[in-house]
Amino acid sequence: MPHDPNDSFVHVRGASEHNLKNIDVDLPRDAMVAFTGVSGSGKSSLAFGTLYAEAQRRYFESVAPYARRLLQQVGAPHVQEITGLPPAVALQQRRGAPTSRSSVGTLTTLSNLVRMLYSRAGTYPAGASRLGAEAFSPNTAAGACPRCQGLGEEHDVSEELLVPDTSLSIREGAIAAWPGAWQGANLRSIVAGLGIDVDAPWRSLTAKDREWLLFTDEQPKVLIKPERDRIDHGYYGLFWSARAHVHHVLATSKSQMMRDKAMRFVRSAACSLCHGTGLRADSLTVTFRGLSIAETNALSFVELRALLRPVAELTEVGAATSSADSGEATEVAVRLCTDLVERIQVLLDLGLGYLSLGRTSTTLSPGEAQRLRIATQLRSGLFGVVYVLDEPSAGLHPADAKPLLDVLDVLKGAGNSLFVVEHDLDIVRRADWVVDIGPGAGEHGGQVLYSGPIAGLEHVEASVTGKYLFGRAEPLERPQRTPHGWLHLHGISRHNLSGVSVEVPLGVLTAVTGVSGSGKSTLVTQVLAELVRRHLGQAPDDAEDSELEIDVDDATGLEAFDRLVRVDQRPIGRTPRSNLATYTGLFDAVRKLYAATPEARERGYGAGRFSFNVAEGRCETCQGEGSVSVELLFLPGTYAPCPTCHGARYNAETLEIVYRGKTIAEVLGLSVDEAADFLADLPAAARSLTTLREVGLGYLRLGQPATELSGGEAQRIKLATELQRARRGHALYLLDEPTAGLHPADIALLLRQLHRLVDAGNTVVLVEHDLDTIVSADWVIDLGPGGGDHGGQVVATGTPEEVARVEGSVTAPYLAARLVSHSEGR
Repeated sequence: MPHDPNDSFVHVRGASEHNLKNIDVDLPRDAMVAFTGVSGSGKSSLAFGTLYAEAQRRYFESVAPYARRLLQQVGAPHVQEITGLPPAVALQQRRGAPTSRSSVGTLTTLSNLVRMLYSRAGTYPAGASRLGAEAFSPNTAAGACPRCQGLGEEHDVSEELLVPDTSLSIREGAIAAWPGAWQGANLRSIVAGLGIDVDAPWRSLTAKDREWLLFTDEQPKVLIKPERDRIDHGYYGLFWSARAHVHHVLATSKSQMMRDKAMRFVRSAACSLCHGTGLRADSLTVTFRGLSIAETNALSFVELRALLRPVAELTEVGAATSSADSGEATEVAVRLCTDLVERIQVLLDLGLGYLSLGRTSTTLSPGEAQRLRIATQLRSGLFGVVYVLDEPSAGLHPADAKPLLDVLDVLKGAGNSLFVVEHDLDIVRRADWVVDIGPGAGEHGGQVLYSGPIAGLEHVEASVTGKYLFGRAEPLERPQRTPHGWLHLHGISRHNLSGVSVEVPLGVLTAVTGVSGSGKSTLVTQVLAELVRRHLGQAPDDAEDSELEIDVDDATGLEAFDRLVRVDQRPIGRTPRSNLATYTGLFDAVRKLYAATPEARERGYGAGRFSFNVAEGRCETCQGEGSVSVELLFLPGTYAPCPTCHGARYNAETLEIVYRGKTIAEVLGLSVDEAADFLADLPAAARSLTTLREVGLGYLRLGQPATELSGGEAQRIKLATELQRARRGHALYLLDEPTAGLHPADIALLLRQLHRLVDAGNTVVLVEHDLDTIVSADWVIDLGPGGGDHGGQVVATGTPEEVARVEGSVTAPYLAARLVSHSEGR
């Protein structure tokens, strides 16, 4: 059907992507449309899976076939027809792991301009040749430091890590990095054969011997004579120094456990050649306004704008000349600085002035990364497109939401449409139109409850969003609890925390608040987590944790904790083979259940037969993946259901075993809600399923791949897994923005579970922006007053009511207003 050019609506007909139930909906163009509904209701399936996917499909059809191979494609959506749909740009919260080579500068493309500025307008040493822009990038062969390949870090071992206790002898295990068991005994025999005393304390050995044992690259072969109780014949043993052994394990071992052990002896330090800049020496000799490019990359955006503004404001400039030693007053410099200052201003407007060009993207929150992409789009000058945004308010303090809304208004004013998936009701209230999907999640959602101006949603009885939007939802009751002790931290220094002292109450729920960049995550997920981890003697979660340098003058009260539990938004697995059922452990119980059926016992099938990761039971065509890669001529490869098992993952013989009429593949296809009924009499599975439902994840499928889960869903799965364990003792639970990506109704569910943990005698500390969550806390620690160098101080502490009255706290007025609305709601 041809589109009427005078029709200002996008018309969607028969959308059935994921859980959408063949829906029809009309959406206005040149407006801000908010998509609302509980988590898992189908909002993203409509906004991203249908509208954006269809816009992309149409765009790809217009591209030459050979060029399509270079583009990241999305599949064609399940929809009968969409008319009036403009080209679309997606601004999603990408949850994949960014690389350490990606930075704020590369995300925003500002680094390209800065490198050009240094190349064309920098001040060069006398006689130095002018360098190309690529020479100022650590990610190119022309610019990367030859020692660290542009990473800015060297990874190596040190004596204090390799030998933690110098009073021990080699026989007693002084060299902790060496292997144990037979290999360790073998090395001791070799050392003894070399004439070094293996029974003397390490500290009494000569410096020369200690250095050689730990760091030599030599590998002498030593004749080992027969030893009683160990070897009955002689042989030649090969020597490995401690460092050589560690490097060998990291380079060749396929055992993650061995690699993790080896990483404990590795320390990362700034590269001794480039001093952490990642750049070649000649690139660092070029300056602009007295600073090298490494120094410029380290400036906050506020400082960078101040540095460049004087050049941008020059009016009388000379012609740019490539032979000039300094081009700081040339037309090239003025144009580049003007463009940079304008782009940086957008970042300041979005509350990101505390970030720097050189900050690695691995340290950014999803909300920060999305705002950086929004800022980049503002400068693109596009109009007549649909911007599809994924919770742009995620990770934002209420004070940061206003500048975000102003920026969205600019995008809309430029003639664009904004389709925004959002849970923040203050953002939703600013929309011109709301599409509410529900009424529940998963199979209980997927219907359009309402599509129209905001006011009309008030009268839709089935809408959970409407209840919260118009104040009809019951506020969460807050238990009146008092701390039963305190954790005292004095003189904390890390990132922008400088000499800060904090007191954390025990046995209650504490919310750590403050604007973006104020130091909340540094305090909770780094300082607090690391201090407790080391006190308990726990191994680090990953190599990054083992390298944290925490500077604290004094810490008392750590002995109160028996356990540390970090519940973060990192994925529960990095491949589709990891899923909800395998992560929680409930799949072990299900596999045993199938192995115990009469038919399975008769055939001799054990529990391993019902794992799609084991050769005997899985489909060999797809190796248990459920899909196969299909190579297409002139097109990028794609995935299609396996032609043998049709996505079931198992071979035909395995699927002949049924329990209550269902194969194990069909059980993996059940939602948590459905599985709770089906497996109600299997205690090990029922316990997991109950806690998953209690945190609002009843809509997820048991076999849903980890790669399809949002950060918020991954975090709630971890919390549910923790809740199902019967544990004693006092645990410290640390959570970083647990409400991110959650509907207010789901937040209420989550908070009940967190309060359950506290009522069981534990301490919960969470980084949070959501005002309802903060109001429900027993204690608040407010950091600030600003972000970056303007933050890092404790502005207020106390109950939510006490913090709401503190002058100078950016959080206080928002907290006060929410407390008033809660009291009125009661």
